[in-house]
Amino acid sequence: MYGIVNKSIQELITHKFGIDVWAKIKVKSNIDIDYFLSNEPYDDEITYSLASAASEVLNVSVDVVLELFGEWWVMDTTQKKYPGMVKSGGKNLKEFLINMPHFHNRVMLVYPKLSPPEFKVSEVSDNGLNLHYFSHRPGLYAFVLGIIKGLSQLYETPVTTKLIKSLHDGDSHEIFNINW
Repeated sequence: MYGIVNKSIQELITHKFGIDVWAKIKVKSNIDIDYFLSNEPYDDEITYSLASAASEVLNVSVDVVLELFGEWWVMDTTQKKYPGMVKSGGKNLKEFLINMPHFHNRVMLVYPKLSPPEFKVSEVSDNGLNLHYFSHRPGLYAFVLGIIKGLSQLYETPVTTKLIKSLHDGDSHEIFNINW
């Protein structure tokens, strides 16, 4: 993953829990990098190690860490680093989610070595849809839940989200049913 991901995790932890907690997470993760370069690719294991260490230090599940990070990603990182990029995806939450399969095409202009997940939508109605999430990186569905939560806040559209298919259950990918 690109350094911006790890840098954003660091910013989330220091902002919400303090620099001392971040220091404990770095020690626990065995990551000896003082400064992540946003535009540089890093091994995915660094991100997984940081999430796992944060889980242990904060005494919450990795899924809780990833969901919190997904929300932070939308509400803080994208707003500071790429103002307008998310909002350009649609004038409301429904439009953004329908356009989500094309979102990473724009991001790849900034990060050409990006290996993004794939999204598809189905069952679109006036007040909901199914979002299909395909990724070669296992275990990040909670991050997507956090992104959905952040988008809900950004677009001021309360949602209910239910994971209806999962890799954990033997399915080929995750499917989130999202209603507003």
